[in-house]
Amino acid sequence: MIVIDGIYYAAALAGAGALVRWLAGPWFAVPLWVLAAFCLYFFRDPERAIPTGPVAVAPADGKVVAVKPEGPAINRVSIFLNIFDVHVNRAPIGGAIAAVEYHQGRFHVASREACSMQNEQNIVTVEGAGSRVVFKQIAGLIARRIVFDKKPGDYVSMGERVGLIKFGSRVDVLFGPEWEIAVRPGMRVAAGSSVIARRRDGGQAHGA
Repeated sequence: MIVIDGIYYAAALAGAGALVRWLAGPWFAVPLWVLAAFCLYFFRDPERAIPTGPVAVAPADGKVVAVKPEGPAINRVSIFLNIFDVHVNRAPIGGAIAAVEYHQGRFHVASREACSMQNEQNIVTVEGAGSRVVFKQIAGLIARRIVFDKKPGDYVSMGERVGLIKFGSRVDVLFGPEWEIAVRPGMRVAAGSSVIARRRDGGQAHGA
């Protein structure tokens, strides 16, 4: 599958390449055609095998760059996406979208620790099976467009597609004390299929 945005971008670049080829020759059009092909690659949206049970899955593809406390009894998992990762975001647990808050901010390189608080971001709270998980879609140096397809009150299943961040970016996930973190810095994860935390109390975090 390809995200529709990628098809639009690729079509526009391919069309521009065709025009440049007609005006100036094929060699001048090659960079535009290469960019068109890259857009199709970047906006790919593969199917994923969603696990079951009292777990939380990665909301984004990428590399785990931090696992650390974030306030009293809260742990943060930070995932950095480079431009070669799939950028479609998925719900970490099943439940209701309790809140969506968009915060304007800076555009630091998304692998930097400071961007968790300072960069432009969309903060989403999901409540399900007696637990609350917050995840942040964080814009990076290149990524300046955050897309979120749900609204407060919507129900999502664990691993369901909920949006994307265009180009390099970051996603932070905040877990309460009922969760045991299952990843460590340096690990690579896949959105919707990689387990990043497990419920200590065995609650059915995936929802019905």
